[in-house]
Amino acid sequence: MKIEARWVAVAIFVLSSTLNYLDRQLFAALEPVIRKEFALSYEGFGYLITAYAVIYAVGATVLGLSLDRMGLRAGSALTVGLWSMATVGMSWVGGLGSLVGFRMLLGFAQGGGIPATGKAFGTFLPPEERAFGTASNQIGISLGMILAPLWINWATQYFGWRQAFLGPGLLGFLWIPLMWMVTKGAPEQVVTRVPEAVGTLLRKKAYWGVLAANGLGMTAYALWSSWTTAFLVKTWGTVEWAWLPPVFAVGGGLMGGGLAFRWMKNGMAAAAARRRAALVGAVVLGLATASVPLMPSAGWAAVMIGGSFLGSLILSVNVYALPLDLFGAGRAGFAVASLTAAYAVMQAVSSPLVGRMVDRYGFDPVCWVTAGLPLLGVLVLYSTCE
Repeated sequence: MKIEARWVAVAIFVLSSTLNYLDRQLFAALEPVIRKEFALSYEGFGYLITAYAVIYAVGATVLGLSLDRMGLRAGSALTVGLWSMATVGMSWVGGLGSLVGFRMLLGFAQGGGIPATGKAFGTFLPPEERAFGTASNQIGISLGMILAPLWINWATQYFGWRQAFLGPGLLGFLWIPLMWMVTKGAPEQVVTRVPEAVGTLLRKKAYWGVLAANGLGMTAYALWSSWTTAFLVKTWGTVEWAWLPPVFAVGGGLMGGGLAFRWMKNGMAAAAARRRAALVGAVVLGLATASVPLMPSAGWAAVMIGGSFLGSLILSVNVYALPLDLFGAGRAGFAVASLTAAYAVMQAVSSPLVGRMVDRYGFDPVCWVTAGLPLLGVLVLYSTCE
């Protein structure tokens, strides 16, 4: 069966997400090593995450606008080239200052990664397929998250933790010419809707509702993306299962896309289908996240973290598809960048708080507080997005 050219183009951008999260999660996988070398508390490590997240929010906004102005291909090449430079640069880290500097450059550049894939889905896919596009993107993200701890466990034995950044960083420079070659002839969706001015979007209740829903809804995803290794080491004294939770995210992405697709095919409006799917995801991730501290072993705790990822992705693939439905592909770069920035702001604020709570009380209260926030985010979605 011949794969349609538009899905081949989408696959290239999914591959960019694999590289994005591989490069990003190398740092989280090295948490025990970095905290020890630089004598950091959990709260101190949280501030390193905050430094990344703050500049990530800035990069998402700047590069999201650049994607709309420069075009998908040029904007994506700029984004991937910058974050690949930053990843390679991590192999030359000397002290804490250079670590923070390269990490912030990485954050700025990677802020454009999700907006680029979002714009690609709006460019190449019709509305009913966009949640599947976002779901397929989660396969790429999850693969990067799975590969990062596996790569670190192997590479640090032979090269040291700094040199472990070199190989993954160089892969991005190979992706850029591949993307230009593959997407050159891919058919694009006909744009019949004139892009709204940014100022007009900023006055829409739905715009701010989606941002708030994403910030609240993705708290569990942010927690486990940055702290899974730390949780397993602190609670169970092992990193053996750190690769497992992202596997569940693949299923969550496909489930979220499948639910919305089915309901839309049955006549439900796009926004209503996505809200309902987001509610399902919030319930699943809430139950799973609250259960993590109650598990009898590291393996079962990793499974529940996986359940939290699964629910998070049922929610997120629909929330990230909503701006394409509500505002059109012409503003996809900025709209999805705004969601990315909202996520980053939430992560910047929450990471030191998580670290402080872990230093004082452990992970149990962190899990229980996090479990309820996504439901609040879905309530915002229902009240603002018709």
